[in-house]
Amino acid sequence: MKLDILVFGAHPDDAELGAGGTIAKEIANGKKVGIIDLTRGELGTRGSAKIRDAEAKAAADILKVSVRENLGFRDGFFINDETHQIEIIKMIRKYRPDIVLCNAVEDRHIDHGKGSKLVSDACFLSGLIKIHTQIDDINQDAWRPKVVYHYIQWKNITPDFVVDITGFIDKKVAAILAYGSQFHDPDSKEPETPISSKTFIESVNYRARDMGRLVGKEYAEGFTVERLIAVDSLASLI
Repeated sequence: MKLDILVFGAHPDDAELGAGGTIAKEIANGKKVGIIDLTRGELGTRGSAKIRDAEAKAAADILKVSVRENLGFRDGFFINDETHQIEIIKMIRKYRPDIVLCNAVEDRHIDHGKGSKLVSDACFLSGLIKIHTQIDDINQDAWRPKVVYHYIQWKNITPDFVVDITGFIDKKVAAILAYGSQFHDPDSKEPETPISSKTFIESVNYRARDMGRLVGKEYAEGFTVERLIAVDSLASLI
């Protein structure tokens, strides 16, 4: 299956928090989108890996992504080395996306910055024909995505561009709330975390509304780029 967009997240829920509205909008526009989670989030204070597996599936169903896979890397301890790069290269060559979205280049959680660089490096290496990979004993062809964009997470990183997600904020929030173990639940007896408060969910709406305000839209999501974006003409920017 060839995908138009492949979204990577260090943990289940990263993709939804950083780019859930964009994912929903692109799918509504007929694009095929997939999500690859690097870890099962097993070190999270709340919930468990098994619970988060089920939550990730529920969120994927809400967004209607074409595929979601989990690479099972060690939460908190994966590194940017050949072993991990090869596993990501296999996913890139399997789904051959034109666009890759991945974690913020820098963030509060150490896995986000690590995951960002790991995926970015793997996207480049995936285009090298002398790196040989197989899935199910079948040789894979080299494939390099056309672009890699990084969504914004905890830190207020200045975006290089934003995507208008007006009309898709409700689906984004619904996908986030599919992770009931992680986010606000007044009946939960588990320890509080920075993302389990009611104000955090409110901040998801606020950030999207603030990003939208900056460009004259109701809601938006921001991204950073690794290299300059070329356009055919000035009119393409309108």
